[in-house]
Order: sequence, then C-alpha cells, then structure tokens
Amino acid sequence: MADDKNNRGEPDRSRVSGEEPYEVKYFAEKHGLSVAEAEKLIRDHGNDRATLDAAAARLRSS
Repeated sequence: MADDKNNRGEPDRSRVSGEEPYEVKYFAEKHGLSVAEAEKLIRDHGNDRATLDAAAARLRSS
C-alpha cells in the first residue's frame, strides 16, 4: 500500500542519520572533521544534531 500523501510531517532535520553516508559526510565537512571522526561522534553522542554540533565544536577547539 502506498504512503498516505495527506499525512505529511515536518522533515526531521534535528537528527543526523549515521546510517546515511551522505549525511555523515556533510556533517564531517561542515565541521572540518574526517568521516571517521564524525562517525565516532555519532556513536558516542547519538544522532541529535544540536548535541553533535556542540561536541564537534569542542573537538575542533582542543
């Protein structure tokens, strides 16, 4: 059965999908990290974008 086109929610931009390589790559490039560093942050801190942004900023400042 097809998706209900009338039941559309907001896109979930508050999360970074660690399962999608393009999202991990974008996050890594945005913060000047390697893909491996970005993947480690996602594993360690979960997929909440605000938490990851803060953790990436701390990582880059050290």
